[in-house]
Amino acid sequence: MEIEKVQNIALNFNSIPSEFIRSESEQPAVTTVHGTVLEVPTIDFSEVDDDKLVDVISKASQDWGLFQVVNHGIPTQVIQNLQRVGKEFFELPQQEKEIYSKPPPGEGYVGGEGYSNKLGKNTDTVRAWVDHLFHNIWPPSAINFHFWPKNPPSYREANEEYAKYLIGVTEKLMKCWSKGLGLEENKIKEAGGGEEIVYLAKINYYPPCPRPELALGVGAHTDLSMLTILVPNHVPGLQVCRDGLWYNVRYIPNALIIHIGDQLEVLSNGKYKAVLHRTTVNKEETRMSWPIFIEPPPHHEVGPVSDLIDEHNPANYKTKKFSDYKYCKLNRLPQ
Repeated sequence: MEIEKVQNIALNFNSIPSEFIRSESEQPAVTTVHGTVLEVPTIDFSEVDDDKLVDVISKASQDWGLFQVVNHGIPTQVIQNLQRVGKEFFELPQQEKEIYSKPPPGEGYVGGEGYSNKLGKNTDTVRAWVDHLFHNIWPPSAINFHFWPKNPPSYREANEEYAKYLIGVTEKLMKCWSKGLGLEENKIKEAGGGEEIVYLAKINYYPPCPRPELALGVGAHTDLSMLTILVPNHVPGLQVCRDGLWYNVRYIPNALIIHIGDQLEVLSNGKYKAVLHRTTVNKEETRMSWPIFIEPPPHHEVGPVSDLIDEHNPANYKTKKFSDYKYCKLNRLPQ
């Protein structure tokens, strides 16, 4: 049975339905450290000293699992176009958005692309205050244009242009992570799937919530990708867990927010840390975000890079197909 979209619930209810109310141990009003906004590391991508850039990226990835990149080379207009077409899609009539819904289970499609508000099986008793759209944007062999909205008409052009720039940012990051581990610069890319690495785009739509102190847009989690590159709209909402406490993250205009994901933690044998984060919602305004999850191809086996393993540094993680890892994580099964 299809679950009603959160966007419709927000329009038709003056109070929050009970299935969205978090336990007191999760409610942002109770668990957020108020009055403190985290200044996560900010990294200038135009740094000409390669060793310095490797050092700051490596340190932020070890200590935080999260950082913001400025002077990244993606034109502001390209990001604004991406955000504009995503916003226009979610403003379409519901019937038109449903054209891009995820196929129901049992219809033969096993991917995660499409318009929906759930991930994996419905194992949670509390719902997230968010709707989303997923589709692959790179490489061409992974793209299924069935899940790309045809309206607004410039949707495809805006996403393809953004992807073109994002590939360069991603490859530069992966080279820095490799060097930070003492490896050849292409090692992380190769160990993560090489030219078959998949760029999975997502648009998160968090409509105004009548009781934002009781709900979450997305609960606490780490990303199952290698890395995530995210741009938000102007409404804050990202929170990061530090020393068991939840803090709001300060946004920097035009910056890219970089999350270390599970697969990079595995590849680095735990040197780089996947960041535990969650999303809050707003009473007055719609929050949106555009993460791109950079993932190994489904069939690719991921484990600690062999050059990092010896008798003094045993493997801390299993080697397994990414598709198996993803299935277990989304369905809350043991890894």
